[in-house]
Amino acid sequence: MSGDTREKLSSTTISLHWIVALLMIGLLATGIYMEQTSAYGLYPWHKSFGVIIAVFVVVRILWRIKQGWPQHVGNYTAIETFLASLVHWLLIIGTLVMPISGFLMSAMGGHGVAVFGWELFHHNPDPENPGKVLPINAGIAGTAHSLHWIAGYCIIGALVLHVVGAIKHHVVDKDGTLRRMLGKRV
Repeated sequence: MSGDTREKLSSTTISLHWIVALLMIGLLATGIYMEQTSAYGLYPWHKSFGVIIAVFVVVRILWRIKQGWPQHVGNYTAIETFLASLVHWLLIIGTLVMPISGFLMSAMGGHGVAVFGWELFHHNPDPENPGKVLPINAGIAGTAHSLHWIAGYCIIGALVLHVVGAIKHHVVDKDGTLRRMLGKRV
């Protein structure tokens, strides 16, 4: 595995970026849809991909720790550097908080967590009310639910800023930042 350079990002960096980005966008869209429509049939799918993305997020964070942040391609003002750093940290932290809070919300809420049928944390059925579950820890489940909701909307805001920044780099600055994330050499 080669490392990132100012001229070109490694295939590992690019792959992890796009895998996490596409999965996160898909899960955010699905989560909003489920919240708006009570589409309970999508929850097993949402949870399964949530667990999968957690693995990629941890690998991405470990890769970023090993590699450090990629060097900037152009010269930027202090405020641009600060905003870019802030948005990247929001995305990194948010993509870690989302699957953890989702797991805790579901597991502690008594709903269990499975990855495409493979049970990671059992559901807790209510013996007196068939089809209902008993929370294992309602306080943790409630806090995780709030955190999941807040983190989701923070990620959406950071994603919008990230895309705007990428477009600015490409259209205004013409500095090659976006080309580099698409696997091209600067």
